[in-house]
Order: sequence, then structure tokens, then C-alpha cells
Amino acid sequence: MISDFIRYKTQRTHSYSTVIVTLFTAILSITGLQSCRDESVIFIPERVPVSTPEFSNISGFYLLNEGNMGSNKATLDYYDYTTGDYIRNIYAEANPDVPMELGDVGNDLLIHGSRLYAVINCSNKVEVMEAASARRIGQVDIPNCRYMKAHGGFLYVTSYAGPVEIRPDYRQRGYVAKIDTATLQEVDRCLVGYQPDGIEIVGEQIYVANSGGYMVPNYEKTVSVIDIATFTETERIEVGVNLSRLLADREGKLWIASRGDYINVEPRLYCYDTRKERLVADLNVGVSSMCLKGDSIMAVSTGWDELTMTRTTGYALIDTHSMTKVADSFIIDGSESEIKVPFGIAVNSANGDFFVTDARNYVTPGRLHCYSAEGVLRWSVRTGDIPAVIAFTGSRRDMERSSGR
Repeated sequence: MISDFIRYKTQRTHSYSTVIVTLFTAILSITGLQSCRDESVIFIPERVPVSTPEFSNISGFYLLNEGNMGSNKATLDYYDYTTGDYIRNIYAEANPDVPMELGDVGNDLLIHGSRLYAVINCSNKVEVMEAASARRIGQVDIPNCRYMKAHGGFLYVTSYAGPVEIRPDYRQRGYVAKIDTATLQEVDRCLVGYQPDGIEIVGEQIYVANSGGYMVPNYEKTVSVIDIATFTETERIEVGVNLSRLLADREGKLWIASRGDYINVEPRLYCYDTRKERLVADLNVGVSSMCLKGDSIMAVSTGWDELTMTRTTGYALIDTHSMTKVADSFIIDGSESEIKVPFGIAVNSANGDFFVTDARNYVTPGRLHCYSAEGVLRWSVRTGDIPAVIAFTGSRRDMERSSGR
């Protein structure tokens, strides 16, 4: 997660040496803040009523909080639509016999079949749980794991492979691990570029965003393409520096976020047509997180304006047909002014409500904001540190049936 600290803390720097100094100053500051705060505020499981009950084919969602690197305090929350309650640290409640709880830095989360998978980056594992209860099933050990996608009976996970270390001559290529979801065993791996982050599947191809995040200032610029059938890298597509998130739209186009270099190269959002096999759009849009809502992409971002020396935030709405930004915000009531650091976004496909997470200062509890489909704030609630990724659950009955309970 060192590359993420660079993203958070060093966007105002003007040289490589300044980046490194600022990075480790940030880490020491975070350690100091953690040592003096009241940890029980976050980590004791508690249930909080936030809304009225709702009933649809979606019964709730899990929210993975990253926690601060080195603190071993990633947490998992749950919102229950059937009661209107938000439950903090549900993992600890469901697994009282797990002494170390979830682990160090929660990076990604998804539900596949009856299971809930969480990438715990600096704990070098994918935690596997029952989707219906968050009860622990086991783990898959993957060094410096980052993001994941499921396809058929397999889970595909990006891995930096090497240790957390920033060095311009870093030469440890990353890979994608192929996990059999029935046995929870790694059955194959495919080498890709340096420090692979986002992963997406379109048809029978896996796409991987290579960041080169540890190789400051020598960032990667490519997306690796892996053929699922042979599980081999077939090509690399040159896109932009320091690639991060990937998202496929309903027409088979792949949207690729570039963080830029935090100094001279601005963040961008590219569109690659997987059928025409070429880039078809290049937008001046920064992306910290993005999600698909019909034929629109909702993207949130946080950056730093060197002219005004202030943090900048963005809430871009992109039309996937025209491949253009159609609005500067999808929040219409002005409440985005209360969001300090928009960090994650997700949409409830049943009713169109969307959720924006707020990392605030990265070292104290964040916030989760629920908006109506029209963009009006419905409710907000406190989360764990750095709320990041949401995974929606199906009906409780369906989850329990698929898990054999």
C-alpha cells in the first residue's frame, strides 16, 4: 500500500526525493496518531439504526474499511436493508475466536456464489467467509495482493509479488493468481507487468492495470491482456502512466484510470474498445473509485491543487455511449461539501441509490453517505478507518440456501 500513501500524501511534491521524505513522514505521523486515539470507538461491534426497513432482492451490503497500514485494523461493516441497521465490525462479532481479526489493509471485496472474499493487502492473504454470516472459512495466501475478479469456478487476484519497497530500479514483476474456489488452492499464476492493480474481465479475456507504483518516477504504462482459456499473457496495451482502476461497461468497452505522476502528468480516464482493440477516448477525469450505473459511470476523485494549495475533489458523470463527461457532479443537494475525501462509490442496482465513502483524514473513522437515485442525501453513518469497498448481498434466504444452511 506504499503507492497508495503516495497518492494520499505526496501530490504536492516536486521531486522524487521529496516524495520519499513526505511518504515516510506521513507513515510516522499516522503511527503517532494511532497510539493516542481511543481505539474502542471503532473496533467494538455495534448496531446503529440509520434508516427504515426496505425489501428487495438485495438484503444488504458489506463495507470493507482499509484501516491504516501497519495497524492490523481492517474492519468489515454490514448494512441490513431488512432492519435499517448499520453494524460496525461485523467480522469480529461473527468470529470471536479469531485473535488477529481481519488483518492489515483491506483492499478489495466481492461476493461470488455463497462466499465473501476480502483482499487483505499487507497481511498477504485473501480472507474467505460465508456471505450469509461473515463467518470465516479460511484464507488463501498471496503476497502483496491487490484486487480480484471471479469468473466461473475461479478467483483471479492481482499480486505485486515483491515486498513493499519504493525504488526506481524495482524489477519484481507482478502476477495474477488463479484460485480454485472449491478447494481454495492457487492452481496457476500468470506474470504481468510491474505492480498490477485493477483487474477486469470482458468476454474470455482478463485485463490487468500495471501501475509500476513502486518504481517512482518510472511508472508503468500498460494493460496486460490474459487469455482465460490458456491463462497466458497475450499482449500489453500502452495506455498511460500509473494505471489503477478498470471498469467494463455494457458495450464491452474497458475504462482505464490513470493516476498520473502526482507532479506533472494529470490523472486521466481512458476508454479502450475491446472489439476494435484500440483506445477510443481520453478524458481529463481523475478517478479514485468508479462504478457503473446503467449506461453511466459515476467517478469520485481526490487530488491536490498546487496553485491554491488545497485538496480537490470530483464527482464526474460519464456517458458510456458518447464517451464524454456529461456532468461535474451527480449530487444535487450540495451535501458533497461535507465530504472531505471521497474514496469509494457503489450503486444499489435494485433502487438506484448510491453510496459515497469518505476517508476524511485517513487516520480516524470515516463516513458512509447514502444518496437517492436522484442525488439527494438520505442518511450518513460513521464507519471504520478509510471506508473503501462495498459488496451487495442477495436475499438472506438465497445466501443461506447456497451455503447449505
